[in-house]
Amino acid sequence: MLNYVLVSISAGILFGVMDGLINANPLAQSLMSVYAPVARDGVNVPVGIAIDLFYGFAMTAIFMLLAPAIPGESGLIKGLFYGLGVWFFRVVMSAASAWMMHRVSGALVGYQLATGLIEMLVIGALIGGLIRLS
Repeated sequence: MLNYVLVSISAGILFGVMDGLINANPLAQSLMSVYAPVARDGVNVPVGIAIDLFYGFAMTAIFMLLAPAIPGESGLIKGLFYGLGVWFFRVVMSAASAWMMHRVSGALVGYQLATGLIEMLVIGALIGGLIRLS
């Protein structure tokens, strides 16, 4: 149980840090300026931290449930496959929906797909590499 809690907190913190780096840099801000008319003026940091920690716990728990069915011999490989699956369901589907529903550039969609892939692979590798499955 302690391993689960520590890995979940680590994944949540990593999630928050990576989201900040991915979304607050000048390139991202430029690409996402299309959302300026509906974007919030600021970020509620305590709520954002709580959400990222919740994501860490949820992603770790779901990995633990799915791990026997995920391909790979080691936890790290399973984590990478898990990250790839999460990327598809979280990032690809969201980016495709945004592209279909809003006037967003191909560059923004490509940025979201690429950075989301890196983020999900890193988080999946962290979870898969650190969680004890037995």
